[in-house]
Amino acid sequence: AFKDMALSLLPHLMTLSLKQLKEDREVMILAATSGDTGKAALEGFKDVEGTCIKVFYPLDGVSAIQQQQMVSQEGKNVKVVGIHGNFDDAQSAVKVAFGDKMLKEVSDQHHVFLSSANSINVGRLIPQIVYYFHSYFELVRNKEIEMGDQVNFCVPSGNFGNCLAGWFAKNMGLPVNKFITASNKNNILTDFFTTGKYDANREFFKTNAPAMDILVSSNLERLVWYMSGKDGDKVKEYMEKLKADGIYEVDDETFAHIQDQFKAGYLNEEEVLKTIKDCYEDNGYVLDTHTACGYGVLKQYQKETGDQTKTILLSTASPYKFPESVYKALFNEELDVYDAIEKLNEKTGVAVPKPLVGIKDREVLHKTHIDKTEIINFIKSEMEGL
Repeated sequence: AFKDMALSLLPHLMTLSLKQLKEDREVMILAATSGDTGKAALEGFKDVEGTCIKVFYPLDGVSAIQQQQMVSQEGKNVKVVGIHGNFDDAQSAVKVAFGDKMLKEVSDQHHVFLSSANSINVGRLIPQIVYYFHSYFELVRNKEIEMGDQVNFCVPSGNFGNCLAGWFAKNMGLPVNKFITASNKNNILTDFFTTGKYDANREFFKTNAPAMDILVSSNLERLVWYMSGKDGDKVKEYMEKLKADGIYEVDDETFAHIQDQFKAGYLNEEEVLKTIKDCYEDNGYVLDTHTACGYGVLKQYQKETGDQTKTILLSTASPYKFPESVYKALFNEELDVYDAIEKLNEKTGVAVPKPLVGIKDREVLHKTHIDKTEIINFIKSEMEGL
């Protein structure tokens, strides 16, 4: 997945920082995942000295391949926990943990402190900025654009961290015209960028693009802070309204700044499948379900606006992370996940990524399941066990 690179760097950036700060406490990494962050974080922090990592994922809220990757993860410092709840429940608990007084006392007693592998950690975003510059320079090298020409970026977005990294790149000098955010049926970001209103009081859908099954996007408040003229009091007020009422609306001036740079759209599940098929028939390229949201929304945007600016679509994961959906889209047949991997490879010729070869037969090492209400106490018990 696109975040594998960032999460291979984060552990080493973190341990280097700890050494420079002469910090001798152990760091406990907490990560909530809707699928891809979990495996990427586990692989990045596996057996890294001075760290341990706890990953929380929603049972029945990630793909079968993503779950098998996580629960078969090796490493003496890793633990994977399924929760009865959705991704937002897991992410909310992780955020609460950082401000919990009881956990602070326990962490002090046991000489440990908490950090995160989610994109609430800016160390996740910094490496992703590189993608934007690299892709731009590839267009220049290929003579698709001249140096200094503006481009658009279309970014499949759930937690918004990847798109925010792109916006940071723009503020570092990258010539960007528009960011086009693409969502699935949980289209809360689309509504926000269209109306300025963030309304989480809506039905939560489990979709065929599960990494974007999110109603509380953790990086959006960072963008709102910048767009409001870095008005921390205003953003705090918005976040308190979101917590209390499930809704907030930015002021007209802030919204105007946002709309000047961001556009948005979404696809429902049937449109995702159709987009995968259309792209394969038109280009011979096999999209995963999340990248399909981006591809479909980009086509919508270009048709509606007539904007012909050269646009870079950020792909998010291998189609083999979601083989049942991709195979169904391409060949109109429903198969078991592992049969779908085999048949997808056979019919398209797209190579199965090495980490997924033989995944069916890997031993399940992590079998812990807890209720969403038990996450904080689980973290406490893990601290006490160090």
